[in-house]
Amino acid sequence: MATLTQRSLQTWVDQREGLLLKSLTEAQKAVRHKCFVSYHHADDEEVKTFIETFENAFIPRVLGVSDEDDFIKSDDTGYIMDQIREKYLTDSTVTIVLNGKCTWARRYIDWEVYSTLRNDALNRRSGLMAIELLSLAPGSDGKLPPRVNDNVDSNNKKYARYWKYPSSVSSLQGLIEQAFQARTTKASVIDNSRERKINNSQCP
Repeated sequence: MATLTQRSLQTWVDQREGLLLKSLTEAQKAVRHKCFVSYHHADDEEVKTFIETFENAFIPRVLGVSDEDDFIKSDDTGYIMDQIREKYLTDSTVTIVLNGKCTWARRYIDWEVYSTLRNDALNRRSGLMAIELLSLAPGSDGKLPPRVNDNVDSNNKKYARYWKYPSSVSSLQGLIEQAFQARTTKASVIDNSRERKINNSQCP
């Protein structure tokens, strides 16, 4: 299958969302948080499968930062983060990082997570969670993007959590709700001190 682009994937998501809304009850609609999905383009087919499988659990937003954005050339980190929030994250309340083999290496994922974790003049921070994609070798505990790693631990003391692939729609809804609630219950433990990633890293 041909590689998807972010825009074509978002168009596909929007079309599916339009059809799905016709079949959901009001109660089902009420529990679906709008989530920004941060991912490496190498995993776009897995991202599509994830959305197909769990579309009843959340409202997906998948169009993120790309080389087409003029603001990426700025040296002003605050301005860049404001632009990311305003253009891509503004109407979402949780960011889901779908973690594959090379997700950690992509600078735009670092930027999206950076923007997720900060309040700005117009927008409140989002919840943050990461999910291990099935393509990672069993037991590999795939390397996380460093800024995500700064905010996760196994004892649920930090702001975010890193989860294995969900087993059901209801389980994913529960994980998303935890991330949503953390915006207020764990805001004091956010670590967004890492310098912005300037370049992509080499990934084997």
